[in-house]
Amino acid sequence: VTEYKRSYREHVVREFLRDGEGDASPGESPSIRSHYTALTIAREPRSGHGAEHGAVGCANTSNGPATATITTQTLFRADEDGQTPRVVVLVGAPGMGKTTMVRKVMVEWGEGTLQEQFDCVFCIDCKGIALPKEASVADLVSQCCPHQRVPAGRILDDQKILFIFDGFEALGFSLVQPEAELSSDPREVKPLETTLMSLLKRTVLPEASLLITTRPTALQSLGRCLEGEYYAEILGFSAAMREEYFHRYFENASKADMAFSFARGNEILYSLCVIPIMSWTVCTILEREFCRKKNLLECSKSTTRMTMSYLSQLLKHRDRDNPQVLQRFLLQLCSLAADGIWKHKVLFEEKEIRDRGLDQPDLLPLFLNEKISKEGGDHGKVYGFTHLHLQEFFAAMFYVLEDDEEVVSDLGGLEKDVNKLLESYSESRKDLNVTVQFLFGLVSQKSIEYVGKTIGCRISPQAREELLKWLRGRHRGISHPSQALKISELDTFHFLFEMNEKSFAQSALGCFSDLYLQDVKLTLCDQMALSFCIQQWAGLGCVTLRGCSFHQQDPRVELDALVPCAGASGAGGCPGAVAELRQEELHCPIHLLCRALQHPGSALRVLRLQWCRLSESCCAELAALLAEHPSLAWLELGDGMLGDRGVRLLCQGLRRPGCRLRVLR
Repeated sequence: VTEYKRSYREHVVREFLRDGEGDASPGESPSIRSHYTALTIAREPRSGHGAEHGAVGCANTSNGPATATITTQTLFRADEDGQTPRVVVLVGAPGMGKTTMVRKVMVEWGEGTLQEQFDCVFCIDCKGIALPKEASVADLVSQCCPHQRVPAGRILDDQKILFIFDGFEALGFSLVQPEAELSSDPREVKPLETTLMSLLKRTVLPEASLLITTRPTALQSLGRCLEGEYYAEILGFSAAMREEYFHRYFENASKADMAFSFARGNEILYSLCVIPIMSWTVCTILEREFCRKKNLLECSKSTTRMTMSYLSQLLKHRDRDNPQVLQRFLLQLCSLAADGIWKHKVLFEEKEIRDRGLDQPDLLPLFLNEKISKEGGDHGKVYGFTHLHLQEFFAAMFYVLEDDEEVVSDLGGLEKDVNKLLESYSESRKDLNVTVQFLFGLVSQKSIEYVGKTIGCRISPQAREELLKWLRGRHRGISHPSQALKISELDTFHFLFEMNEKSFAQSALGCFSDLYLQDVKLTLCDQMALSFCIQQWAGLGCVTLRGCSFHQQDPRVELDALVPCAGASGAGGCPGAVAELRQEELHCPIHLLCRALQHPGSALRVLRLQWCRLSESCCAELAALLAEHPSLAWLELGDGMLGDRGVRLLCQGLRRPGCRLRVLR
């Protein structure tokens, strides 16, 4: 057993130290030691309220105390009540750094840092591992070190074992299993779903610890099968961490300073860099073309344009004399990506690469990283996209790129139906969210022109009409026939913000009159998307936000959170009655919302901000809204945190001649 553990630790360090995903330019793979940058993470036990409304793990970080830089070594430390968590769910959006943190945990354990906490750590990659249909817990452990015979009985008898499930949402099967079928024996072979549920429900190896990384979309179903779990939500890079990441990426201090200054000077770009994959994308683009700042500025308004800029850099000097070869390669690459997204698959066999004609040594390494097969031996090579985010981008391209009949007949039978993708997303496949967001970004007029000019491919204009029809239809279906048509899905605003096309947003929103969101933690990115859409929404008459919180990205550095706000809102100074309170504005979490609601032509009549934890810092903005809005007649503030000073500020707005309010609750 001692010899196995020593050998396994060496294997873990080799496997996870240089298996980069999104940390480097294609073809490179830096050490996790040199590039890993700490993340801002909020940790809290699950609350009944969160579980009930599907908002599990969404800490209210605007209040500060729950937010901390939790390290790999403190994930399983005791909390303030002395309770040591046995199950930690690490939640984060795509590209937030969940897998990178898992790599860091594995390397630190392999190098001895975490061995006081755990005798053994086993990582199950839900996104990429070739999971069998039937397996015991001992079989899963064996897959973690495929070249050695595992003394499973002795290993699994250890009291301090950590199982890591990375990318839990990719498993894609039901978490509902009859209690009677769950296993208590780690050597008992059961259907994979049953074995995994036995670990989650702790009927097998109840003393083991679990670390589960997942996108937010899987939280509701996951929360129903766990007990006593803690949630750690990755909020991304704080201001200091972003700067540190740039310096770690470039290593050369003067280059890092130049790159960071450039990113810091562009408000929207800088706010996007809170997402680690965006910091990586910006650094990659700046590294490849340091002097052409204009191009970066043009592409920095959306994730899609950032990714397209990165793609154009990769293809800059490739196949200019024979564009058909490149176009055919891209079409097949997009087909492979889409096929993988449908099948929850991120690793592709060498045969799949050959069958699609992707085995081109000058192009393949730009997009796919060669990885060592888990089975070892003569099983051949396997390939994966540089980052899941990029696979999702190419999957979206598959649905919107025009192609000739010869290529269509050779795309492996995958149906190129945008409506099928959208319907699957609406019904059950919430993991398709990023792919759908890229769809909207790709069919913008600027994207169509950019793809045609830089890559030489055509994007179908028909896809725009299908997306518009779907957006209108999905909300009509959930609105009650006797009530006003309302939008109650936050993702709609992200899709329209990604496209960033005013006329399209106006068409999509034009038939709706109400906005209703409940129990949503509105991040800075959420607020930017919401602000953009409200400014294009001429017919918006009623806004209801119930139990929502307005999150400032880093409460310890207010200016960082709010400088982007001013740029995104498109508004200048403070209006009339509260012009002297400009400093207050820096601490106002509803600044973006109020600015957006003051856009020319706004028909807003009713504003309900119920149980949104608004403090007196919000009242100056609300007073300005009351003082100048031409149609706002009804305001509800179902909260007891405004304070006397806040109410006095509201009264200043009520006294103004321009105030049209008739009902205050």
